[in-house]
Amino acid sequence: MFRSLIFAAWIISLSGCSSLGLTLYPTGHFLTDQSEQVLACSPREANLPKELSKSVLPVHYLEPGDVLLIEPVDFESQIRVPADQHVLADGSVDLGGFGRAVVAGLTLESAEELIEQTILHSGEEETEINIRLLEGVHRFYVLGEVNSPGSYPLEGNETVLDAILTAGGLTSDASPCKLLLARPTMERSCRVTLPICYREITQLGDSSTNYQIKPGDRIFVSSRSFCEELKCCLVNETCERCCKCQTPCGDPSLVHHGNPYPRIAAERSTTRRKDPVAINENATQTDVGARLENPLSDSPVSERNGTDADAPALPMRRLPTVQESESSSASEIGDETTKSASETLGDLLDGQLPSELQPPVIPDSFSE
Repeated sequence: MFRSLIFAAWIISLSGCSSLGLTLYPTGHFLTDQSEQVLACSPREANLPKELSKSVLPVHYLEPGDVLLIEPVDFESQIRVPADQHVLADGSVDLGGFGRAVVAGLTLESAEELIEQTILHSGEEETEINIRLLEGVHRFYVLGEVNSPGSYPLEGNETVLDAILTAGGLTSDASPCKLLLARPTMERSCRVTLPICYREITQLGDSSTNYQIKPGDRIFVSSRSFCEELKCCLVNETCERCCKCQTPCGDPSLVHHGNPYPRIAAERSTTRRKDPVAINENATQTDVGARLENPLSDSPVSERNGTDADAPALPMRRLPTVQESESSSASEIGDETTKSASETLGDLLDGQLPSELQPPVIPDSFSE
């Protein structure tokens, strides 16, 4: 008997414990000590876009893998280019007989101008090109104790709950108190690691940690540790990091959820007009360049475009149509009517209107 035990121990030492299904290394997905320390110092509820107060994504810079639709604005134009395009790994698109154009790192408007110049330099007449982004390459990642871990395409309005359900939900070995959202940051910089209160999101409708997903976000679901297994009596308790001050609404009908996008991003409308003006009176050109930073380039936007940051805004290339001109004339007539009505009202009240409600004084001519 003793010889048999010695022989079995010798066989195990030669073959290794893992080959027999025995290992001292813990299996599962666990948070590292460094992640625990960073998570403990992170804010419980960050001031970021969430389920009831979302925001639009930053300006999209074309990347390899983007699916584009390239076509002339005038459908009667004789210019023909391949319509459906994938931005190749080298950042280029195929323009048929006009060659190739490298569009990676450009916005849609800049890519349109580049293709128009390429067609013009090939000897053809000036043609206005429109590019539509059919499918972007933005993705987010769900890892750890979920049924279908992996990367998923981002549409732009997903939240943490959407991401977890897209990955198939939590497994039976998941720790409901060790979920985190990690947002990619530059090397040797601060880390954006936010705790997720899964039970509060699903059972109480608490949106304080149901953050809106951004491109590149990682959601990690940790496995239950041995100590958590021993605390099975606390399975119905909320997590330490989560808010424990939940009160029911006396009249749920009074709870009103308005527009989840209360603010329109000013830089998005500025980019559509190709007008690099400041977002507001307090913003500078440097602030605008920082907000429109291109992840595919290390140089500022002004250097990449070969223009000065203080250069005046460029005029629009597209001319107004007849309908737009008629609409503009109608708006001018409406403004004059509104002005006359305001002046009449001011005369009737004999100057009793507050100063902020007084009709504006419009000079006859404007000095340069």
